[in-house]
Order: sequence, then C-alpha cells, then structure tokens
Amino acid sequence: MAKKITTDILVVGGGISGIVTALELLRAGKTVTLVDRDTPERLGGLALWAFGGMMLVDTPLQASMKIPDSPKRALRDWVRFGELDTHDTHAFNWAKYYVEHSRTEVYDWLTHEGIKFMPAVNWVERGLYGDGNSVPRYHVVWGTSRELTRTMIAAMHAANSENRLTLLHRHRISELVKQGDRVVGAVGINDETHEHIEFHASVVVMATGGLNGSHQECRTNWPEHRAIPDTMLNGAHPYADGKLHHEVENKLGGRIVNAGEMWNYAAGFPHPYPHFEGHGLSTIPCKSALWLNHKGERIGPKPLVTGFDTHALCQRVAEQEKPWTWHLLNWRIAIKEFAISGAEHNQRIRDKQFIRFVKDLLLGNQNLIKQMASESADFLVDDTLEGLSGKMNALTSSLDIDPTVLQATVDEFDANFDKGNQLENDDQIRSILHARQWGPDKLRTCKPAPLQKSGAGPFIAIRMQLITRKSLGGLCTDLDCKVLDREDQPIAGLYCVGEAAGFGGGGSNGKRSLEGTFLPGCIMTARSAARSIISDSVSATNL
Repeated sequence: MAKKITTDILVVGGGISGIVTALELLRAGKTVTLVDRDTPERLGGLALWAFGGMMLVDTPLQASMKIPDSPKRALRDWVRFGELDTHDTHAFNWAKYYVEHSRTEVYDWLTHEGIKFMPAVNWVERGLYGDGNSVPRYHVVWGTSRELTRTMIAAMHAANSENRLTLLHRHRISELVKQGDRVVGAVGINDETHEHIEFHASVVVMATGGLNGSHQECRTNWPEHRAIPDTMLNGAHPYADGKLHHEVENKLGGRIVNAGEMWNYAAGFPHPYPHFEGHGLSTIPCKSALWLNHKGERIGPKPLVTGFDTHALCQRVAEQEKPWTWHLLNWRIAIKEFAISGAEHNQRIRDKQFIRFVKDLLLGNQNLIKQMASESADFLVDDTLEGLSGKMNALTSSLDIDPTVLQATVDEFDANFDKGNQLENDDQIRSILHARQWGPDKLRTCKPAPLQKSGAGPFIAIRMQLITRKSLGGLCTDLDCKVLDREDQPIAGLYCVGEAAGFGGGGSNGKRSLEGTFLPGCIMTARSAARSIISDSVSATNL
C-alpha cells in the first residue's frame, strides 16, 4: 500500500524557483510538500552552482553609477535583442512584467532578505551592432548564487513553524493526478527505497527546471535551420529532463512552447572532475583571445568576441567543420581575462574575500590559470607556437594544426601593432577598445597588444566546445503562473515557475537573453505563483 502525504501545496523541484515558492507559501501559513530528486547537499539545483549574475532594471546601484536606465528602455532592448514576438501575448506580458518589477520583486526583496550585490554593474550582451543592452544592467550577488540559494533555504526553514514543511530528497514525481477538471496531486517514488507515495494537494507547482538537461530533448528540439555540432557538453542540470513537461502536455492538455529556443554557451570544456556524464564548464571567454577553427585559422570574417551576442557566437561555433574551436592567448591575457562561470571557480566572490578579490583583479588570477593547466587536458601551455601546435594535435589525435598556419595567424594579428596604434584595423581590437570604455569591464580586459609581446608568454590554447545550458521555452503560463491548456485556459490546480515555464509565459526571453535574466525570472515567477495561490485560497474561503 502506497504511503500518502497530504498538504495544501505540492512543489515539484528544489531549485531556486521551487524554494522561493515554498518560502512565500510557508510565510502565508500554508502547508507545503517540496519534492526534490537530488541529495540534501544539492538542494538548490543549478542555482547552487551558478555565478549569480542578474539583469536588473533601474536599481539604486545603477543610479549610484549614473546609469540612465528605465523599464521603458529595458523593454525596448529586450524585445529588439530577443526578437521577441510581441503577438506572443503571454511571453510578452512576462517580459514587460520583468522589466517593470525586477527592481522591487528581486533587488529590493533580496536586499531585505540580507543579500548584497557587488559594487559595480557590468555591461554584457551589448549586441553585435549595439542592439543589446544599451546600458549596463548585470548585477552580481556578493557570495555568488550559492549565497543566494543558501540564504533562501535558511529562510524557508525559518518560515517552517509548526512543521508545515515536508521536505523530501531523492524523490521523483512520476505522474500528476487529475480528478475531474482539477489537478489534485501526484504519484512519486523514493529513489532510495523504491517506495511509492501518493501526494494529495489542492495545488501542484511545477518547478522542475527546463528540458536541456537531456541531450535527447536538446537535439530533438534543435531548430532545423540552425547548425548543430556532432557533440556538445552539458552545462544544464541532468534532472531537468522535460519528462513532466510531456506529462502535462500529453495527459493534462498543457502546451510546451518555444522548445527550440535555448540559451547555450559557445566556449565550454569538460569538467576535470565531472559531477555527471558529459558535464562541462562554461568559460567567460577572453575578449583578447584569438578564436580559431580546428585548423588554427581565425574564424571570420567578423572575428568572434564575447560579451556582445552569445546567441550569435553559438551559431557561428555550431557551423564549424568540427565540434570544437580553439582559444589562443598568452599568460598576460589569461590571468586578467580568463574566468569560469559559476560558484565553484570564483572562490573570492563565493567566499566573500574582498581584499583577495581586489588583489586578483589588479595582479591577475594566477591560481585559476595554474589550476586549469594542471587539471584540464583541454588547457594547453607552451613557450612556443610550434610546441603548442604539437600539443593541440596530440589532444585531437590529428594533424589539423599546421605550425606555419598557426604562426601566420598570429603574425597577421600582431601586425596591427607594428606602428603602435596607428595601423590597428581589426574588428576585435575595436570591440575590445569599446568594452574598455566602461570602467568595470576595463578592469577585466587587457589593453590590446601583440600576442607575441615580449614577456607576455607562455602561449595558451584551450579547446572549446558548445555547452548546453538553459531552455528559453517551456510550459505556457499566464502572469499568475497558471499552466494554460490548448484553449488558453488555466488548468485548475496546476502552476509552473522558473525555467520550466520558460521563465514566464513559456518563453519570455524570445530567441536571446540580455543575460542574467534567469535567476530573477525564477524568483519573480515563484513569487507571482505564490501570490496567486494565496489569493485564490482566500477567495475560496470567503465564498
């Protein structure tokens, strides 16, 4: 006989959106069951490992840096850069809600919860032609997303008066249960004991993450008109596999929309100590590195430079003949510019070591470069370009890299500096100079110089692969996060938040994100769902 658990609300998924949903409901006096597939120490999902960057609009931090932002300006940038279809009502409504409420719903709320932001706003996703973020909006949580996640978990437990929270780890929901026209619970399995459990609740909230944790889902949904590499790394959560998305679509009449829109990254390499099969690390690519194809030739004619259009970078990388590219740089560039996204490899920010962070910023992060050179087979170092080309060929078991071609590639770039800055005529150099005009970016971007500059060595080559990350599409929802059926009507008793809902509306970002829209999107959808659930329960009580 199956075990039975009854609470007011069942939240499926222990990522940041599920945790915030549970927190808000507990504070409102509800009983909540939170079911998570992972182990207790991994509660928080991908947010526990993320960097913690947030795209926020018209904040006090922006004002202190005299950044002239507004919701109107942000919405213009959002729609234009994301190529968001304004006729996609639910996605557009969520985009508008985001830019109008990120200040109060995220920045102010998190500040009240004790979260602090680093004292600078970065300028990312500017667009290849100035069509992205027209002003800096990228706020970084001090302590990374790990601090954010642990703070939310602590708040959730603090709100658990009278044992109103049932928190289950290593449990998997296999089926949603509907009676009449209403979802009334689910069936689950304890993955450790294999015990079956019946969950009874008046409301079920899906916070299961996206679809891209499954490579099969990723490839199935990949748009036919876009090139796809033969192999890719996985930077998503492996439990974000889309199975419950299909349960909702096939059994309950919900709609998965915009499933082919994804937010992947162009420069990843295998995690030296993978947490799961295919686990990759996503780098924050060096603006000053030369981005080369498998033969050691510079990819062009417009050179690839990070920080302007990640979506375009992914498409260019996917179009290459082989499923890897090379970043060619030197030690001078690496210690200033090379970074890996996430909490794991940003120790100074994660552990709030401000003085050491400033020291690394000014003198270079030597430790990270030495660590990668020691731990990663894809991170190659040599004193000469000829020696480096030999190591590149050995890694790929090929003769793809002709040392004379690699040398010619570098010589051609370095010729820009033959007469100081008088002969600079390279679009990568122009992009770097533009990025350095903004103070926080100048601190992390080298002044353009020859790759073969004396004393700047040794040379470094990093083999990069496309790495999957976020699903921009998901289950279609309204502004209350109610899941909508094929007739655009809410499915009674069923809500969806975070990445599972395409960060609101089934795809609020469109084709591109202004970057940093994911954590705030999870928080805003979670808080919206909780408000709607509380409001509906009050209305039902008053009837």
